[in-house]
Amino acid sequence: MPLAKVNGINLYYKLHGRGEPLVMIMGLGGGHGAWFFQIRAFKNRYRLITFDNRGIGKTDKPAESYTTRTMADDTIGLMDHLGIDRASIIGVSLGGMIAQEVAINYPERVVKLVLACTIAGGGANQGTQSELMKAAGLGAGSTSVDFGNIDVGKLMSSLNSLAFNRRLFRMVVLPLTKIYMNRIGTEGLNGQFEAAMRHDTLDRLHSIKAPTLVITGTGDRLIPPDSSRVLAGRIPNADLVMVEGGSHTFLAEMRGTFNREVLNFLGTGQGR
Repeated sequence: MPLAKVNGINLYYKLHGRGEPLVMIMGLGGGHGAWFFQIRAFKNRYRLITFDNRGIGKTDKPAESYTTRTMADDTIGLMDHLGIDRASIIGVSLGGMIAQEVAINYPERVVKLVLACTIAGGGANQGTQSELMKAAGLGAGSTSVDFGNIDVGKLMSSLNSLAFNRRLFRMVVLPLTKIYMNRIGTEGLNGQFEAAMRHDTLDRLHSIKAPTLVITGTGDRLIPPDSSRVLAGRIPNADLVMVEGGSHTFLAEMRGTFNREVLNFLGTGQGR
């Protein structure tokens, strides 16, 4: 089993394809396999690095507070383990928050940056973060919440109900949520949620040097599209793509469009 000892944890990863390295950082509760539709489209052009973030899957789940900066350090540690000096980085949702920290703190390591369906945090996004707290069944502000006592089952059901379109959620996602949680383990999900809620790069986005694509769906009910406008407005010379009707998980539901936009930005032509 491919494990890398990085930043004090054992981190599970997988490699796919050949070419220039592309590090792929998934969102809250999503493991390496959640990139299924992108792996098929990207692996002929790139050496793909997918992994389980700390807190889920086959990666360690330390019982401590997580931050997006810590998880960015995990990512860089994996690159070091694999002997990768520079790579393009793509992050979705929580993964996009982690990718921001990578680009801000390790600018020399990032070739190109893709931020999908994600958020800068800070004052510009307080309303969104408040709604996410409510979705987790929490009424208090993030500064006073005991993240260690979150009802993880309720959290994931609530988030999934917003992330997918309603029909798909009723037919597929809801029945599978409990099975999925039992498979990946829930010990670290509260830590991942805390990292997302405390994330704040708003006043540091101007320091991102890598060419950046900010992409989201206009129908994202979990992280509103305005969050992507904030990111694109603060990151120098960032490209902004708004996919009409796309949900928070349009990388799966509208994978052809998502893959095409990302590959075109990275300079490899059309996706499938």
